[in-house]
Amino acid sequence: MIKVLIVDDDPFIRQSLQVLLGMDPDIEVVGAACEGNEALELLQEGLMADVALMDIRMPGCGGVEGTEKIKQAFPQIAILMLTTFDDDEYIIEALRNGASGYLLKNIPPDRIIQGIKTVFEGNMLIHPDIARKLATFLQPTARQELPQVQPLESFGLTKTELAVVAFIAEGHSNKEIAGQLFLSEGTVKNYITDILSKLELRDRTQIAIFYLKNMRD
Repeated sequence: MIKVLIVDDDPFIRQSLQVLLGMDPDIEVVGAACEGNEALELLQEGLMADVALMDIRMPGCGGVEGTEKIKQAFPQIAILMLTTFDDDEYIIEALRNGASGYLLKNIPPDRIIQGIKTVFEGNMLIHPDIARKLATFLQPTARQELPQVQPLESFGLTKTELAVVAFIAEGHSNKEIAGQLFLSEGTVKNYITDILSKLELRDRTQIAIFYLKNMRD
């Protein structure tokens, strides 16, 4: 059972999402908050959540700041941004702060459910329109936490590690990568650990951004 915390300042949206998500047998809505600080307080008080479904623009603590606070305190929680806005600045900041995915509210309800399941499994999920913009709008200010741009091979990555990086950037799960490379999931996890160490990155989201940045430049 995937435990979901809904974070949105619109009570109608919160109620609608609770009804929608409650229809899936694999998902349990364990709480709701109207902004980031309230969500963090619920978690600090003992609320157990696997995924936080979070709006971007909210009074008080918005989704970008809320993502940063929650990921610092509870790094195991996957955060899926769900918003009507596709502002490039918010996209980059949410991903930099540790968001696992980013969807727009105008997608079909079943895509939201599938998105929750995708990030719960440890995969990235970015709306196709946003994915196409991501490499274009990675400005220098958004690159400061990433290694200096240079050929990926110069970081000492093996051919297999380079392939894993590419598959991560395309949004593939560990299981899918294992199938493509004829490896076990455990071996893929080990490769990802080594990649993070070599590139001095925090998570697979940064791996994907780093790959897109280097491929573009």
